[in-house]
Amino acid sequence: MTAAIDTLLVGHMTVDLGPGVRALGGTVAYAAPVYAAFGHRVGVLTSAAKGEPLLEELRPFAQVAVVPAEKTLTYENVYSAAGRQQFVRAEATPLRLDDVPAAWKRARYVHLGPLANEIDPLELARGFPQATIMLTLQGLMRRWGADGRVRFRPWFDAEALRRIDIVVYSEEDIQQDPRLTERARPYCRHLIVTNGRDGGAYYHAGGVMAYDSLPVAPVDLTGAGDVYAASLLGALAALDGDVALAARLAGRLAAHSVTRRGLESAPTPQEIENAMNDIKRANP
Repeated sequence: MTAAIDTLLVGHMTVDLGPGVRALGGTVAYAAPVYAAFGHRVGVLTSAAKGEPLLEELRPFAQVAVVPAEKTLTYENVYSAAGRQQFVRAEATPLRLDDVPAAWKRARYVHLGPLANEIDPLELARGFPQATIMLTLQGLMRRWGADGRVRFRPWFDAEALRRIDIVVYSEEDIQQDPRLTERARPYCRHLIVTNGRDGGAYYHAGGVMAYDSLPVAPVDLTGAGDVYAASLLGALAALDGDVALAARLAGRLAAHSVTRRGLESAPTPQEIENAMNDIKRANP
């Protein structure tokens, strides 16, 4: 039985394979602890194999609704002298609006975090007319064939962009489509393009605002973009919906996140409070 929530996360959890390692990953896995740290009641809609043990790592942070699948979405990164190659080793079941529990359809915030083209963002956006909706775009820009190797897939849906309040992606995500930002800007209410330690850019109402990161010694960059996006959306209630302030706050919290490994990258409530105070002092 599901209870009311503040924030709904939609996307596949992943199994991330490494040498001798089978670990939980994916946007929902990195974002759920962030929303929980902000004090949100969180619901996660995902898909996984029956009895998937890694689901238990999500449950301390969120209610979890699971669409059954034969297998859990599984990624493997293979490293060589040519660099990193990513492979899809197993796929889960697509996620639809009808899969969202009724009690969750009144969520105030919705974070669409696809990892493998498992959602139709327009369908889901239409289902939450009263919510603030954010799309992290990375997982819609992937394709793979019989060998499982992940390659770039162009994505552009003007109507979906119009329906979604906040769109977030990184400069790295669009290396093979560098004009995406130029094409997307007229359709996006709020567009944030992150650029790692160099901060990023926030596009709104025809203008652009740069935001900074913090100088830190990175330990693990995995999930930093998800922490950034979840921090941005998670902060809006406390910042009276000010996306510009939330973008600055998220830059600070994402910088802290890379000083820790794996799912420990989520900010603590104290880090959130400190960053919030710093942002409010700098922008009275």
